[in-house]
Amino acid sequence: MSTHDPSGPQPEGGGKPSFDKQPPNPGGGAPEGEPPGPTPSGTPAGTPPEGPGAYQGTYGGSGYGQDPYGRPPYDQPPHGQVPPGYGPGAYGTPGAGPVPGMPPIGTWPRRITARLIDYVLMQAVGVLVVGPFVDLGTREGSTGAFWLGCAIYLIYEGLMLSRDGQTLGKKAMKVRVAMLIDGNSPTQSAAWTRAAVYILPAVLCCAGLWWLIDGMFGVFDKPYRQCIHDKAAKTVVVTTEL
Repeated sequence: MSTHDPSGPQPEGGGKPSFDKQPPNPGGGAPEGEPPGPTPSGTPAGTPPEGPGAYQGTYGGSGYGQDPYGRPPYDQPPHGQVPPGYGPGAYGTPGAGPVPGMPPIGTWPRRITARLIDYVLMQAVGVLVVGPFVDLGTREGSTGAFWLGCAIYLIYEGLMLSRDGQTLGKKAMKVRVAMLIDGNSPTQSAAWTRAAVYILPAVLCCAGLWWLIDGMFGVFDKPYRQCIHDKAAKTVVVTTEL
């Protein structure tokens, strides 16, 4: 005989057993065995976030900024500067170029000889152009030929360097001008800056003194032997043969 009193208090839930209730999900998601419900934003739970600021990874972990030579990623240096670890001897090769794959720095005998070849060629052109109109035996005539030769030299060097980094003298001596940052041929701006810094001060004042100072600066510069005009253009002189 049942002793249940129907007039007594009913169990919570209208008399239904409470064993079918599920414990709360600590992660805030759907109960185990049920599909995830929508999030407050309306997208299904577990969907990767989208929109600004949604990226959750770290730069450099999957190829971004990887060094092409297998070294760990590095922060990109300011324009005109060499990345850390790049430079002469960085891979145990004495006299190596500023960046991997670049030939060694050009030697001074080759560089000076290349300059002399170009200078003589351009002064000869200046004399040929001015000679029929002035007396080269006078100060005015020789000065005019020199200035014209320098103007021709400026145009000649700017055009030749921006093309492939070589003048006729540099081709003969197997050296070339390269961008310090990557070893490529000089850009238009770098080529004309280099030529202007080398020529214009010589035209304005004391050509011999300026060229001596410019050249000696490169003798003592380490590690890339850059003259003042190289510093201004962010270039370096390298050989064309390994």
